[in-house]
Amino acid sequence: MKPADIQIRDPFLLRDADQWYLFGSTDKDIWRGPGVGFDAYISPESDAKPPEEFAGPFPAFRPPPGFWSSQNFWAPEVYRYRDAYYMFATFKPSAGRRGTACLKAEALPGPFMPWSPGPLTPKDWECLDGTLFIEDSQPFMVFCHEWQQVGDGEICALPLSEDLREPAGDPVLLFQASDAPWVRPLPGRPPGSYVTDGPFLHTARNGALNMLWSSFTDSGYAVGVAVSAGNLAGPWRQLVWLLGV
Repeated sequence: MKPADIQIRDPFLLRDADQWYLFGSTDKDIWRGPGVGFDAYISPESDAKPPEEFAGPFPAFRPPPGFWSSQNFWAPEVYRYRDAYYMFATFKPSAGRRGTACLKAEALPGPFMPWSPGPLTPKDWECLDGTLFIEDSQPFMVFCHEWQQVGDGEICALPLSEDLREPAGDPVLLFQASDAPWVRPLPGRPPGSYVTDGPFLHTARNGALNMLWSSFTDSGYAVGVAVSAGNLAGPWRQLVWLLGV
């Protein structure tokens, strides 16, 4: 399959053991559910370039009986950590707030099984799009505290236990959407509604810490970059947006 032939949102590429794995929100109706699960696609290409063809889909996660969520299966990201693979994905509990949880698998592309007992994000917060970042051997989950609850969307960092199964402290605010000069309010929503979506962190060769994240500009939905001198706590400097969608 070519990438254009794959029905997917929130794509996440992982290269492991000379293969590429593509994960994402793959339910046909991700808004209303019920959630079916996550699929994965695999490319046999072994070079470092992003692949042009994939095989699949292969089931990466299917909710087991009694799973605590029934809808909004969104934005899975997969990381190799120590001796296993961990998926951070967003779910909406049958009763409660949407949040990001952790799943675990022994091999790729799965099957992944529930690892955290529920969302890692605070139970009374509306959250999504958690991503893993390790700083000085301490794992963190960086995530979005949604504009639907706070108005001015936030990006926060939550320290995790060594096994990634539970929080190891309270979330810390890194920045708000309106801190970026390129961000505009969400059209058609109450004044002061600013979106934060999809954070992803990368340490540059010069040691700076870059964060990709998304919001709205005058031209529509876009991806921008925030830069820290190298520390997750910041301060974060907001650059102009890079790519409109």
